[in-house]
Amino acid sequence: MNDIAVAPLDLAARVDEALAVQAVAFGLTPEEVGVRRHIVLRHLACPGARALGATTPEDRLVGFVYGMPNDRTHWWSTVVEPYLRANGCEDWLDDSFVITELHVHPAFQNRRIGRGLITAITATATEPRSILSAVDRESPARALYRKLGYRDLARHVLFPSAPSPYAVMGAPLPLLG
Repeated sequence: MNDIAVAPLDLAARVDEALAVQAVAFGLTPEEVGVRRHIVLRHLACPGARALGATTPEDRLVGFVYGMPNDRTHWWSTVVEPYLRANGCEDWLDDSFVITELHVHPAFQNRRIGRGLITAITATATEPRSILSAVDRESPARALYRKLGYRDLARHVLFPSAPSPYAVMGAPLPLLG
């Protein structure tokens, strides 16, 4: 990661670059990118929302993360709450920093960029814990989250229009090294 800089990101100004990274990393269609653009911009208006970017020396954005203090009235929380409640983990929705999106361009994966992004953004959180959702299958992302201290709080979580089930994971802060 020595040639990649992780720093605060003006995500509103670079939203199209970030979504291009997400589209390649996550396999999004142009229509899905368009929908997500509006969602990202709406999230950035939430209190405490912040973003970090991973850039090359030429200022190419190759990864990003953004998140915010969780709010039970947000759409994501309303979807995951019944699953967490069923597992006795509903309290994780309170006083948590939610990782909304974390993506690294596939050409730059396996260079500790994702780890750098998530540990840097959670290091500035005032909340005692972090929550996120990830596709509910074994993947390098899920393995990374586990190494950082995240554990499954709920599995087989179904989001409207998502083709695959998700897992909700949580970790105490600070994250493990």
